[in-house]
Amino acid sequence: MLAIFLKTLPFFALIGLGWFAGRIRFFPQDATAWLTKFVFYFALPAMLFRFAGSLHIAELFDLRLVLAYLLGSTLVWAAGFFVARARKLPLAECAMEAHAGMTGNTGFLGIPMLLVLFGERAIGPIMLLLTIDMIVYSTLVTLIVTAAKHGRVTLAIVPQLLLGIIRNPMIAAMIAGLLWSAFGLTFAAPLDEFLAMLGAAATPGALFAIGASLAGKSAERLGPAIWLSFAKLVLHPLAVGIAALAIFKVDPFSAGVMISAAALPVAGNVYILAQHFGIAVQRVSTAILISTAISIASIPAVIHWITQG
Repeated sequence: MLAIFLKTLPFFALIGLGWFAGRIRFFPQDATAWLTKFVFYFALPAMLFRFAGSLHIAELFDLRLVLAYLLGSTLVWAAGFFVARARKLPLAECAMEAHAGMTGNTGFLGIPMLLVLFGERAIGPIMLLLTIDMIVYSTLVTLIVTAAKHGRVTLAIVPQLLLGIIRNPMIAAMIAGLLWSAFGLTFAAPLDEFLAMLGAAATPGALFAIGASLAGKSAERLGPAIWLSFAKLVLHPLAVGIAALAIFKVDPFSAGVMISAAALPVAGNVYILAQHFGIAVQRVSTAILISTAISIASIPAVIHWITQG
């Protein structure tokens, strides 16, 4: 386990460096926002486009993996929802807590870290899980919150949801890469080097941005945040692992990548969504802070378990 911890340590050291820079205000929140935009709109899409451009759809889609992830994630989502409902929270808050309890930081932390730990072979499962999170669960929480706020959901929201999905640069990059591959196109050397150089900025940029964004968060509403962190770091990988290994018999490598992705801390985009709707903002913020701190130890433990078979 020590070897895995030492492998993951540089990733969390970069997060810590970003946190320190933000904490002493050397890297203010405005700078964090712009760095996040650079990573989100340029560096990560370049990395994903380059990887997707060398994949075939048949290599990407695995029905058993999809079903296992949907089953495990939906069970955890439902658990988060009903625990919130038992506390007599409004419907919109229940949905936001459920979303926080099962949505991991796959884009900014998972892609860089899991590619290093598992190799380029992991990109297919990671992209598939990222797509499910963005399309299925982000849509679900948006529909529930909209229904709770307006009393109903109309068909008028469907084009907005579809446009939001298509406009997501990571989804767009993956689709563009798969189309590139489907048409049998190859990357000329200058283009490949350009994408590799730009994509290489994704890992340090994303991790530094995570840390800098955490510097502006304070630990409040600890009780709910601890529960959400537990759901994300323990229940989610456990549920996904049981679904993958015991029910759908996903191949060991893909199952390992999927369980590791499920063990990631609460995603920063959940905070953006909570802030956008003005729902459970402090709970989500604290859950991100706590789950990210604990994941320094929990992620190596999960990967150690996976690598030991």
